[in-house]
Amino acid sequence: MDRPLLVYTTFPDVDIALSIGEALVQDRLIACINVLPGMRSVYAWKGSIERGQEAVAILKTVKGLQEEVHLALKERHPYETPVILFIEPTGADAATLGWLLTETTRSRP
Repeated sequence: MDRPLLVYTTFPDVDIALSIGEALVQDRLIACINVLPGMRSVYAWKGSIERGQEAVAILKTVKGLQEEVHLALKERHPYETPVILFIEPTGADAATLGWLLTETTRSRP
């Protein structure tokens, strides 16, 4: 059985995050996206220290779709070098895992 996978990324604003997230849900690559607005960031970029506001996004999917989700995010993401981190939880509630599997299966049940 496939395992749950969380994807952490950031976007320049909530609307972009929700738009990309909705497309990934429609494509059945993820079951859900949680968007947290108002994150303040300090980061190194091309030799400078930058500050900015972003929206954090946590995407819920399954390990078997990791590569497809990665490619889809890279294609759609507005950042030149988006942060895309894959986090494998050590466990999941059986009902949660069932939901993830159902919602990321390409053919509807």
